[in-house]
Amino acid sequence: QVQLVESGGGLVQAGGSLRLSCAASGRTFSRYPMGWFRQAAGKEREFVAVINWNGGSTYYANAVKGRFTISRDNAKNTVYLQMNSLKPEDTAVYYCAARRFPVVSTTPSDFGSWGQGTQVTVSS
Repeated sequence: QVQLVESGGGLVQAGGSLRLSCAASGRTFSRYPMGWFRQAAGKEREFVAVINWNGGSTYYANAVKGRFTISRDNAKNTVYLQMNSLKPEDTAVYYCAARRFPVVSTTPSDFGSWGQGTQVTVSS
């Protein structure tokens, strides 16, 4: 099973940027689609972005499209989420996740490995 550790969260003003990183352990990291999800206080976990095994395909939630970019570096076993033009409604705990099947998905229950999450807070 892949072990995932997120970093890069913090407090930022609206309009600012953050880059989240997710470091993965395990030799098979490069085979898996990787996703970013978020969960705001009192709300369900929601899809943010997903990337296929080689970075050739990416998908985004409508709420973040054009502002966030997901990428991966398989040599470093790391997936990134670059977040620009942040809004207060982006405030949430952000989680990265790995799926053990080659097909990308936007459904949280399709991902079997999760990190502990990193808090992102955007002030107005």
